[in-house]
Amino acid sequence: MPQYCIGVDIGTTSTKAIVFNKDGQVISKSSREYPIYSNRPSFREQNPDEILDAVKHTIKECIEKSMLRPEEISFVSFSSMMHSLIAVDKDGIPLTGCIIWADNRSVAYTEEFKANGRGIEIYKRTGTPTHPMSPLYKIMWLRDNEPYIFNKAHKFISIKEYVFLKFFNEFVVDYSIASATGMFNIFELKWDKEALKAAGIDTEKLSKPVPTTYSMTGLKKDLCSELGLTENTPFILGASDGCLANLGSNAIKSGVAAATIGTSGAVRVAFDRPVTDSRGRVFCYVLTENKYIVGGPINNGGIIYRWFRDNFGEMEVKRAEEMGVDSYTLLNEYINNTEPGSHGLIFLPFLAGERAPYWNANLRGAFLGISDAHKKSHFTRAIIEGICYDMNDVFEAVKNLVGNVELVYADGGFTRSEEWVHILCDIMDTKVIVHKNYESPCLGAVMLGMLSTGEIGKLEDCSFMFKDFKAYEVRQENREIYKKLFKVYRQAVDGMMPVFEMLSSLQNNV
Repeated sequence: MPQYCIGVDIGTTSTKAIVFNKDGQVISKSSREYPIYSNRPSFREQNPDEILDAVKHTIKECIEKSMLRPEEISFVSFSSMMHSLIAVDKDGIPLTGCIIWADNRSVAYTEEFKANGRGIEIYKRTGTPTHPMSPLYKIMWLRDNEPYIFNKAHKFISIKEYVFLKFFNEFVVDYSIASATGMFNIFELKWDKEALKAAGIDTEKLSKPVPTTYSMTGLKKDLCSELGLTENTPFILGASDGCLANLGSNAIKSGVAAATIGTSGAVRVAFDRPVTDSRGRVFCYVLTENKYIVGGPINNGGIIYRWFRDNFGEMEVKRAEEMGVDSYTLLNEYINNTEPGSHGLIFLPFLAGERAPYWNANLRGAFLGISDAHKKSHFTRAIIEGICYDMNDVFEAVKNLVGNVELVYADGGFTRSEEWVHILCDIMDTKVIVHKNYESPCLGAVMLGMLSTGEIGKLEDCSFMFKDFKAYEVRQENREIYKKLFKVYRQAVDGMMPVFEMLSSLQNNV
């Protein structure tokens, strides 16, 4: 019986493929990066074929590194970024680039739908907040601004659908990716008629929705030899990266959340039924027919720390090169050696607008409370605290909807800094656990694949894969400081909203 499986994660900046054994241990891995193209200020696109090539390359390379025979691989299961959109013609040839979640070209449409109330009504059925990331509003933009492409389009699909189209010559979409389009009714598990009417399309323009455990065989022969697999190797459609990050972090039971901070960030909780928020603050996406992921993403995670390093850390970068260490190691020393609360300095971390819980692309960043007592170390720690305040803002909205959360599983690049994890723990006022496995979407995809192939009876049966971990307890003295500062943070965001709107308007017209 095959003892190995492959998890593939099609991310925003790279694709990863990992060979796991049935205990969840990594046997081999491969990754390949690809660029984001921005030929206009609000546009963010990628080349679908560059991503397709990355998927093929990483699968092939991780198999070669593992030195496994094709018959030793039980299945290949997929995770993928959400909210991507590609218009393709009847031959499956792209008419557009892969328009990704960070694309803001449709902001005018989301503002209109927020103002007229149609946005919140569509959200309540689909679980996708009213935001330019949503493919629903991207299709509206194409309809009105690129009518030739809109009319020629045979289908509007995501990047994962594009990969499976090229592998199997079929248009299928899993419930999870579909539930992030703004056009899929999560209560009925079918395309939403009113959302499609608003976009000006019908179901024929979209792929066939199927469960996340949906399995396909019959990989094209030329790809079998190229990848090192057989026509009989099952390919599991899988789910979105956010949902699978929860699964791959062991945050699948009630009362448990997953917190991810990488380039961006997110807080998510598994729930046994679909729920939506009357204020539209959080999303609700499908994992399986009886597991839904409720949460919210933030735009501004580790990307802000990198921005700070690149623009204000020239001295630390130079010194790190001389010492032969990572520049973040030196910046982290500032964080470790600065008092909690950064001497009353607060950072609003909205350099790229914000998604949850505000869903406002016009938010902007700011340092508040600056005095002559503040040094570079205070600014460094304030940035990390600001990102964590943002995460806690989402955490509070999630708890308002699903109830109390007693434990948070953390993953993402930020877990390499113990103090950053502890700051999040203190601000969230909740115990945090970090597993040694950093590849939660790929592992989550494999766990879903095991459910699909009948190797486990339910997702909770995979808890044996999580052995090595470190627990972080709330530091009570810091908790009290952060409770006060978080209140100031919330008041500052609300109070600065009109200012941010005016500044954003000025910036966009420069």
